[in-house]
Amino acid sequence: MEQQALRDLKKGIDFAFKDFARTYGDALESFFEPLLFFLVWLEKLLINTPWPIILIVIGFLAWVGSRSWPLVIGSIAAFLLIGYLGMWKDTMATVAIITVSTLLCIVIGIPLGILMARSNRFEKIILPVLDMMQTIPSFVYLIPILMLLGIGKVPGLIAVFIYAVPPIVRLTNLGIREVDKEILEASESYGATPFQKLMSVQVPLSLPTIFAGVNQTIMMALAMVVIASMIGVKGLGVPILRAISNQYLALGLMNGLAIVALAIIFDRITQKYGKRIQKHRGTQKK
Repeated sequence: MEQQALRDLKKGIDFAFKDFARTYGDALESFFEPLLFFLVWLEKLLINTPWPIILIVIGFLAWVGSRSWPLVIGSIAAFLLIGYLGMWKDTMATVAIITVSTLLCIVIGIPLGILMARSNRFEKIILPVLDMMQTIPSFVYLIPILMLLGIGKVPGLIAVFIYAVPPIVRLTNLGIREVDKEILEASESYGATPFQKLMSVQVPLSLPTIFAGVNQTIMMALAMVVIASMIGVKGLGVPILRAISNQYLALGLMNGLAIVALAIIFDRITQKYGKRIQKHRGTQKK
């Protein structure tokens, strides 16, 4: 009887979710259309832009973020090698999905982290959700995403978002909570409103910690590239899946190393930028 009850429960959950997907699937697809439009636009822009311009932009961003000539030269050299090995188009598609997913994590994750820092009750509600997002196998939450939205770019983007957003939420919460109470009291004594205190004191002082969250979010988004390619996202994950299916060692190794190169470049730039902000804040305090 217990096994029968369990089977009935599973069937009930499946039927209920399928009915929900049939009822609201089209509405959800329409809701995510602007996100799909932006992702497709950015992917086409990166792929169709001449490679010298892309290299100039990469070098400029590396310099703005790091102020390090070795990192600038290394970043340009890595992308030149990627292009020479015939992985340019897939790399640009990967950069597009990572850029959009990271922006989505920032837009949603930072406000959530701020709300957690300002409300202990809200933090107690959100923390178990973040724990579940970080521990549940990614293939498990792909099932409801595929049932609702099918195969395509948006389901892949949502899967990357679910996997990558927890670090930026956690570290934003941590950074704001770690702001010195004496500084907050000083701002209150000058008549700062709660919003002014947040935007002028708490957020600026917690920027190094927030950027550490952005760094981790980018790394986790890159880690999802291969899995996202299983549900319709273009990029470096597609040839890796093909290499796994056909046992092509060289193909899988080269595309895997391209992902590693992207991870190292993004990691070094964001780390150095975070350290620069921290150093700047330390100089201001003195």
